[in-house]
Amino acid sequence: MANNNIEIEIQVNIENPDALLLFLKDNAVFRGEKRQIDEYFTPPHRDFIEARPAKEWLRLRDADGNCSINYKNWYFDEAGKSDYCDEYETVVESSEQMRKIFSALNFKSLVVVEKVRKTWTYNDFAITMDSVKNLGDFAEIEYIGKDDKVDPIKTTDEMVELLKKIGCGKIKRNYVGYPFLLLFPQEVKYDIL
Repeated sequence: MANNNIEIEIQVNIENPDALLLFLKDNAVFRGEKRQIDEYFTPPHRDFIEARPAKEWLRLRDADGNCSINYKNWYFDEAGKSDYCDEYETVVESSEQMRKIFSALNFKSLVVVEKVRKTWTYNDFAITMDSVKNLGDFAEIEYIGKDDKVDPIKTTDEMVELLKKIGCGKIKRNYVGYPFLLLFPQEVKYDIL
């Protein structure tokens, strides 16, 4: 989106992933497949996983040798649901050197998320199919359009409607992300859409 420091996305389990894959094959542009290893950290002065749901994540990603660092700050409503976050990301030359920096600053590693991600673009959306180690398969849809005044709630509703129109069956949406799912599976609440 035009303001690249805001991210609007949903993460879901879908009952019929084959319907989505067929739709993507026929209607979207395949952008590639990558193996991603994401390591999440927390700083010594503030424990990111102390809050429920966790609203901040600091991620170091290695995607087939391309490394980046990313910080997200989610905006949750009273019900613990969020449709968008602040997002800051930049390329890192060496994930190993970044880990050494984090270690020197007493940052603590929280969890590693390993996944294979296949990505397509369809209209104003990036649609990914993720196969996540120890979690299973997920679909993510992210708004990548140019309108920086887009309404996050309306846009995520459009994402869900797209999945329903495609015929994906029961949709289970979580609002916490893969690191939280791995760290605290017993605390995860899904919305069935």
